[in-house]
Amino acid sequence: MTAAQPTAQLTAQTTAPPLILPCVDIQRGRAVRLYEGDPERETVYFESPKAAARHWADLGARLLHLVDLDAATGRGENAAIIAEIAAHLDIPVEVGGGIRDRARAEALLELGVSRVVLGTAAVQNPELVSALLAAHGSDRVVVSLDARGLEVVTHGWAQGSGVAVAQLTARFTDLGLETLIFTDVSRDGTLRGLDAELMAQVRGLWTRSLIVGGGVRDLADVALLSELRIEGAIVGRAIYEGTLPYPLP
Repeated sequence: MTAAQPTAQLTAQTTAPPLILPCVDIQRGRAVRLYEGDPERETVYFESPKAAARHWADLGARLLHLVDLDAATGRGENAAIIAEIAAHLDIPVEVGGGIRDRARAEALLELGVSRVVLGTAAVQNPELVSALLAAHGSDRVVVSLDARGLEVVTHGWAQGSGVAVAQLTARFTDLGLETLIFTDVSRDGTLRGLDAELMAQVRGLWTRSLIVGGGVRDLADVALLSELRIEGAIVGRAIYEGTLPYPLP
């Protein structure tokens, strides 16, 4: 199947309800969620990531967010699983985790992934973002800034970078990036709810399409996204455990 392409119709607009992107985190061949990004504190929700992806697609997901946790932590990779998911779903799939060079990014795109999500590599090598944007366009390249507060963290959230979010949002704006993912790693997988003050700060720093994550719990968080005019959120544990109904009512 030809990879479905993300389009403007797949990104929630500020006048529409925020887009909820179900997340399938893949570790050791299973669909899991981590607590605060710790690979040793996992909850297994599906033995098969393909079954997890199909589950959310069948419930009406318009875009699926996959994370290769093994690639992110240097423990291996799950390219074969990702390729099967991309080939058998009729919705776009974006993939992050361990994409540290152009070869890895383009290999994923060739597997049928609709867009790649750059994290550590984007922080350490913004020129890679520029090169991929020039080669593939802003519809197929996304940057993920993972942070504690407003300091970016890298290498599977294990290392502080000493770089402020504001420095990078300015840089990526200049490069022509359209979509930014921001994750509050201190709340990811915790069901503590979004940090409203932090989300408002990030919204002020990035005026283009913004997708956030980290602690989304319930409909109150969705209301906050709408209030702040944030286009969407990546959600895992809340929809796996039912604290946030999916699809939204």
